[in-house]
Amino acid sequence: MASNAQTLPAARPNPATGSILALDLGTSMGWALRLGNETHSGTVSFRPSRYDGGGMRYVRFRHWLDQLAVTTGLPEAVYFEEVRRHAATDAAHIYGGFLACLTAWCEERGLAYQGVPVGTIKRHVTSKGNADKQAVIEAVRARGFTPADDNEADAIALLLWAIETKGGVL
Repeated sequence: MASNAQTLPAARPNPATGSILALDLGTSMGWALRLGNETHSGTVSFRPSRYDGGGMRYVRFRHWLDQLAVTTGLPEAVYFEEVRRHAATDAAHIYGGFLACLTAWCEERGLAYQGVPVGTIKRHVTSKGNADKQAVIEAVRARGFTPADDNEADAIALLLWAIETKGGVL
């Protein structure tokens, strides 16, 4: 059922309808993609090298989204973890940059997208809106997935929320 791939799924000539993309936005970005009855997930790093300019993480993110569209087709719906508070200013700025790139990418392609509050996602998978990272990982594992880290677990939890409460449709 679950794929713990660190790269995008293999190209498909006819992408499944009803595909859903869920993202835990950040430098170590968790992603989960529902294609038909298959779920693929992983974590991708957008950490800049010491020689990169400040915008390179966002250039790489847009390229990653474009590769997703080429290999699997455009998703019908995109969900992202909506973070209202960050512990550090840099984290808030980085999140805002990823959010701007994602929403612009979706708008350019006419894709539906929605942010989902962190507490809503946690409450859905753990029954506790303020669950810690380990509780989310354990709840996702109990559902048959094998997340490599909390970022991937968050994306899977968001995907489960979208499927189970929205039917994946916005």
